[in-house]
This record gives sequence, structure tokens and C-alpha cells, in this order.
Amino acid sequence: MKTILVPTDFSDTAYNAATYALSLANSLGATRIVLYHAYELIVPIPDIPTMIPMVNPDDLREASLEGLEKMKKELHALVTANTTVVTRADNTLLAATIDEVCKNEAVDLIVMGITGGSKLEEVLVGSNTIDVVKNTSYPVLVVPGNAKYKPIEKIVFAADLRKVAETTPVEPLKKLLHIFNAELHVINIDHESRHFSTDTPFETLMLDTLLEDFHPSYHFIDNPDVIEGIVEFAEENNADIILTIPKKHGLFESIFKRSRTAKLVYQTHIPLLTLHE
Repeated sequence: MKTILVPTDFSDTAYNAATYALSLANSLGATRIVLYHAYELIVPIPDIPTMIPMVNPDDLREASLEGLEKMKKELHALVTANTTVVTRADNTLLAATIDEVCKNEAVDLIVMGITGGSKLEEVLVGSNTIDVVKNTSYPVLVVPGNAKYKPIEKIVFAADLRKVAETTPVEPLKKLLHIFNAELHVINIDHESRHFSTDTPFETLMLDTLLEDFHPSYHFIDNPDVIEGIVEFAEENNADIILTIPKKHGLFESIFKRSRTAKLVYQTHIPLLTLHE
């Protein structure tokens, strides 16, 4: 773990995520933090009137860089002698170019904040965080707005026991688990064995083989609500991170769709780490 990218919109939630990222960097020995702001200059379409005043692109970039420098100074007390904080601002859509930015900056992990509680539904409509998680191939640690850093000693991995070999990003997963070096609990949520099939024992064995170096504990939980089951287990067992591998039409969509369960997952103080299949 060398470089952590922290996208920011300068909100309190973004500042909290940056604070978390710096503490995490200190713990893991990361040596470089990139504070990143993506701004979008609205270009008027000919013959279509707009009430939005035109902004000089140079002024907009300068304002973005000033905001980043201000943020960097305010976080200075958390930066150790072994860590370098750099800033970057681009005129672009964040989610559309996030992978290119990560590649250019040799990023190992993205850390972003998200607002929870009663504001969740409004935030999710156009949330940069959700868009980034959906569009990037890099690991993203989503930090709830009320989450405070504590050492990563226990990870709850919410596993989907279907097509394990095809959908598990083995190398990135092992890399992060080695870096965190934390107690690993693998949970699978089902209700009345509705998703149990003749392949389930094989898929479980496959996952156990992939994770054998980390000596995980396995928990098979009966709960009709997958999200509620994950959050209850993670909170009752004092997890420091919930890890999941988003799959199309799977767990990720059920977490982030506009629903009561989406609110529930963000009422926890536990950050969510996503890896892509």
C-alpha cells in the first residue's frame, strides 16, 4: 500500500474521509496521499439559452487548487514525516475518468465519504461516491460521514457463494487482506436455504481454498433481509470494515438502491470496502 486517492468536494463528509484516509495511511505505511478534485465546466450549447453564468476555466481551476491547498493545510497535523500529500484538480467528470487518474497516480486504494441517515436518498440520486464505485476497477473504501478511524483488526467479508471462481478478484483480494492482516470473518446470508443448491458445498470449498492463508471463520446466517443480516453481524461483532465484491444484479445493487435497506446500511459506523469481480 503506497498511494491512496481521496476525491473531495470540500464537504464535511469529504474532510472526514480524508482524515480517515490519513490515519489509515499511517497505520498501513502508505507514503502518498492524493487529494483530488474533479470539477466540470459547463459549456453552453449554441442557440440554447441558459441561466448559468459562464465561468473562466482558468478561474475555476485556480479555485479548485486553492481549495485543495486549504484542505491540505488543515489536515497537516495528521501527516507524518513519512507521508507526502499532493493535490490534483481536473476538468472532468469524476466517475468517467477515475480509472485513468488512478492509473496515472499509481493508486492502490480510493477512499471516499458518503452521507448517511435521513439524507441518504437525496445523496444517492447523484452521488459521486456511488458513481465511482460502480465505474472503477480499483478498490474503494466508502467512509460513512459519522465514521471515525480505528485500527483495522476485524474484517467481515459478505460473500456470495455463487460462481466464486469466476467472480472473485483473487489477487486484489489477497493483496488487501495481506495488507490489513486482520481477523477475517466470512458471512453468507440466506433464508430457509432458498439459495442453497447442489453447487453450494463446492463453491464454499472453493472460497475456503482461496482464503486458506487467512484462516477465516465462517458464519451462515438465516435472515430474510441480506443487508440487515450483514449490518447486524458486523456491528454485534465489532467489525472495523465490511468487505464486499459488488456483482451486477446482486448484493451491490440491493445495498445502494433507494430503499429502507439502503438507509440501514448507512446507519452503521462501519466503512464499506468494495472490490470488483
